[in-house]
Amino acid sequence: MTEALHQFDAYLKSAPASVVESSDTGIVLDKTIFYALGGGQPGDTGMLRWTGGETAIVDTRYRREDGEILHLPAPGAALPPVGTEVEGVIDWEQRHRHMRMHTCLHLLGAVLKFPVTGGQVGAEKSRLDFDMPDPPDKEEINRQLNALIEADHPVTSRWIDEADLDPALIRTMSVKPPTGVGRIRLLDIPGVDLQPCGGTHVRSTGEIGRAEVTKVEKKGRQNRRVHVVLAGGE
Repeated sequence: MTEALHQFDAYLKSAPASVVESSDTGIVLDKTIFYALGGGQPGDTGMLRWTGGETAIVDTRYRREDGEILHLPAPGAALPPVGTEVEGVIDWEQRHRHMRMHTCLHLLGAVLKFPVTGGQVGAEKSRLDFDMPDPPDKEEINRQLNALIEADHPVTSRWIDEADLDPALIRTMSVKPPTGVGRIRLLDIPGVDLQPCGGTHVRSTGEIGRAEVTKVEKKGRQNRRVHVVLAGGE
């Protein structure tokens, strides 16, 4: 299996790797800093560079049949031969915005303490869906959300044995943590949020910058969709 370096250091912008498989349907490396689509967070884009060539990576996905990480090349792009040593370089501006957004959504969930029915991380705007019967006070959400950001809480992660996971920590009703792999990664914002999450995050909440809940939509009898943007977004 591809070693996912971003699970240990989300701030790596580039890293060397060796090509294990190479085709138009995807490039597999022995290790990667590219985040694969999952948990509502988009896959990374960027470049693979090697002596004499390079290819643009337009998306990163898990291969359904075996869980390998596929780096999807741009149509018609040159492909590195198997065994080639490459340097992977992610689109850092996009990734960092995803990191800020993903961490912000964890804080939003800490403010709105309802089960999460869905969500999507985006570079410009993001959303979380809640099993919430009554509409919340948007201004009060903004006040509490930005207070958590401004408090500059540390954001850490750690691994636990799958058997040690407390089911009460799982707040997402639509996405469950992977099972059968032996270990589960927990995101920990001490005193604020603790839950399984494989996404990439900033080191402290202050790095998120100011956030704004722009809209709350009713998406069913008890489902509310909460939209959020960050400073400089839409």
